[in-house]
Amino acid sequence: MENSIISGAYDLHCHSGPDILTRKFDDFDMAQRVIDSGMGGFAPKSHYFCTADRAKMVNKLYPACNCVGTMWLNNSVGGLNPNAVDLAGRAGTKIIGMPTVDTETSIYKTFQMPPEKRAFWASIITEMKDEGFEPVPVKISEDGKLVPAVYEVLDIIAKYNMILATGHCTPPETRMLVKAAKERKVERIICTHVSVTSIFHDIDSQKEMLQSGAYMEHCTNGITSGKVDWDMMYGQIKAIGTDHVIISTDSGQPKNGYPDEELSGFCQRLQKEGMADNEIRKMIVNNPVNLLKS
Repeated sequence: MENSIISGAYDLHCHSGPDILTRKFDDFDMAQRVIDSGMGGFAPKSHYFCTADRAKMVNKLYPACNCVGTMWLNNSVGGLNPNAVDLAGRAGTKIIGMPTVDTETSIYKTFQMPPEKRAFWASIITEMKDEGFEPVPVKISEDGKLVPAVYEVLDIIAKYNMILATGHCTPPETRMLVKAAKERKVERIICTHVSVTSIFHDIDSQKEMLQSGAYMEHCTNGITSGKVDWDMMYGQIKAIGTDHVIISTDSGQPKNGYPDEELSGFCQRLQKEGMADNEIRKMIVNNPVNLLKS
């Protein structure tokens, strides 16, 4: 697979199992697919638990695959919990993400939408509510300002030289967060799937965050699911430039494709648009690798 467009590529947003939710594949399946496809590695994402220990097991059993751990600051880890973030850093976690399923917007939309239109992960929060667990949002801001715990978390991310991912925060919160992260010496920032409708960032907003050195993440799942318009996503990539973009898949849901397949198909579509291979590989190989450097 040395000549494949995805040779050496990383998927830094991969919903592999084991997880609370049913997944199409587990970490070991994904590791083998990484090796077979010639990719470089992946980052298993759970909305609920730290995956650093899982990553260590993958790397021991599949040394040709570089698996990196992540943790997302939802209620299951105590929300904006400096203690959990510090321990995650000690465990070798590479990516710390802000809240996703437990943001105020995510919770509100879950209960406002009809069941058939809810996000894949919504079944967990609705089931828990039915069992008496009242959903409590993890807020990163109040009255237009970041809450103090955010700064504590950012300092720990900087301490362990981890990557900050912005999660499902609102666009104004994300802009404040990215600016504050840079001020607190966080050197690696990923703006999570900037083109999805739920947390959409326009080009001007993305350019503002570029000033803090952030990378804009686009996910293939948005295209294959039909939730994101191709021309819009491609237009954003062209407007921002490939130097500050990474392509992930956000896949793992049973109805969607495998990450290597989704990534390959996305790259082929970019090729058909006329994008040069070196520009494509910058987004799937060079930029992720640079983010992961110690």
